[in-house]
Amino acid sequence: MKLLKCDILIAGGGPGGIPAALAAARNGAKVILCQDRSVLGGNASSEVRMHIVGADCSGKRGENLSVEARESGIIEEIRLEACVNNPQRSPSVFDLILYDKCRNEPNIELMLNTRVYSTEVQDQTIKKAFARRESTEDEFEIEAKVFVDCTGDGTIGATSAAPYFEGREAKSTFGESLAQDKSDKLRLGSSLMFQAKKHDQPMPFTPPSWARKVSEEDLVLRPHATPAMDMDLGLEYGYWWLEWGGTLDTIKDNELIRDELLAILLGVWDHVKNGGDHGADNWALEWCGFLPGKRESRRFIGQYTLTQKDIQEAKTFVDAIAYGGWHIDIHPPQGVDAINESPCIHHQVPKLYQIPLRTTISNTISNLMFAGRNISASHVAFASTRVMATCAVVGQAVGTAAALAVKQDVVPMDIVPNKELLNRIQQQLLKDDAFVPGIINQEKSDLVKTAGIKANSEQKEGLAVNIISGQNRSVHGEKGVRSELTKPGTHRWMSDPEAGLPATIELHWDSPKNIRQLQIIFDTGAHRVLTFSLADEYTKKMHWGSPQPETVKDYKIDTYLNEQLKESLSEVNNYHRLRRHTLNGKAIDSIKITVLATQGLDHARIFEIRAYE
Repeated sequence: MKLLKCDILIAGGGPGGIPAALAAARNGAKVILCQDRSVLGGNASSEVRMHIVGADCSGKRGENLSVEARESGIIEEIRLEACVNNPQRSPSVFDLILYDKCRNEPNIELMLNTRVYSTEVQDQTIKKAFARRESTEDEFEIEAKVFVDCTGDGTIGATSAAPYFEGREAKSTFGESLAQDKSDKLRLGSSLMFQAKKHDQPMPFTPPSWARKVSEEDLVLRPHATPAMDMDLGLEYGYWWLEWGGTLDTIKDNELIRDELLAILLGVWDHVKNGGDHGADNWALEWCGFLPGKRESRRFIGQYTLTQKDIQEAKTFVDAIAYGGWHIDIHPPQGVDAINESPCIHHQVPKLYQIPLRTTISNTISNLMFAGRNISASHVAFASTRVMATCAVVGQAVGTAAALAVKQDVVPMDIVPNKELLNRIQQQLLKDDAFVPGIINQEKSDLVKTAGIKANSEQKEGLAVNIISGQNRSVHGEKGVRSELTKPGTHRWMSDPEAGLPATIELHWDSPKNIRQLQIIFDTGAHRVLTFSLADEYTKKMHWGSPQPETVKDYKIDTYLNEQLKESLSEVNNYHRLRRHTLNGKAIDSIKITVLATQGLDHARIFEIRAYE
């Protein structure tokens, strides 16, 4: 057995684990990331192929310059990278983008095909974890200060005897109107996706003997092969409602669930091809999944449990570190067998809501955290928090919190009572372009707050001084955050289109500063849906395959002392939202940023500029 040591062990390389690992590593922690598959991404990987959705409700919540609900931070970084560098929408290229992010981070030791299977616990503290990699016949003993369970199924927590929820709670448990009259062990089922391709000739299909027999009556509430659902019948993406297994144990019965899902998938395909005129004669299966996309298994009991009321009333938390906004999305546990029930019911989530750090910290194991679908939430609340972009922003927050706690030698269980540390975590998240409702930039070391700010042109709704509003988006609209958690406005500088480009914004200090880092947050159209998807009609709603038109493309940074040019930097073809630039640190009293071109918009937009010595 090989002994490995790190600051933070993260098990699970899905939408929660990847941002957790990247955030922890970028904040100085030595991270080991164990993923039990050969690719990263979990339900978003090429093995499952579900697109990442989140608080923007696939574009239904967003309003231009009013509600920018799409997540920023690391998940936005990934989405923008995929948009520009995967225009062909290849699942395998998306795998590579995730792999590249982790491989390029020097503080991450990435261990693929490696499953954490047990832990050693002493005095309610995890001392080490044990992992196995069958591909190399190796076993590992991993010592860490903090253990983060992003496995979805909760493997680390369960083997550490951390308490968890399973199934559906009763109405009386948390006072939830959407819960069951009586608690049970039922949960949301799993799905298998498929892809089909249209050919220029008829493509016959003969199902295997074990495929289910499916009729039109079985699918009366499940849209299939209908142009209204997607372009060209929607067969290029598959059906998320191919769901089953919620009446079983989605961990112990996972192989059985996979086998039955395959039988259902091929039965549905047989019906689409051979069970009437669905317009699918020229379509043929290109790929079908063998790894179930799992929705629900264990949910840990944390220092706080999020409930329906917290979400629908958008409760305020002092330890807010992330946000959600997806509907409370409840599915029948029987999946496709519930032929007389809708495959999902979306219950309204009126506002973007806060997610507290306490939902990610075990209430019994001192150094255990979790991110992803296994955070501390009721079954009803989980129906909103479980979607992958929400898992990602929680993951970034957990990785940030773990790293900063390690620096101060504070165990996760003691983070929230430590007000100074909690404030540092929230401020670091904002600095890293995360959004936390109600939290604004209050970082004292940000020198832009003490600068004079002017621009050569600006709009009434986009004054230059907006770059120090402390908020990196507009969320004042009806579907945004609660009114007391934000101020109306665009929260960005917008140059005057009539003045044209170049457009400049300048910072000036009365006394010289030795600035070493300049940080800029650009506009990337967060009111609009953007996510890697194999669904053609869904992708048509996006600006996919090229940078977002609002984004600044080419720009210069010039520094001055007593009006004498000291340093000049330039960037071309930028498509990122967050950019950091290292300056030489010599004394300056002015910085001018000149926007030379955008990716399509007729004026410049910048949310925020920060400067640090």
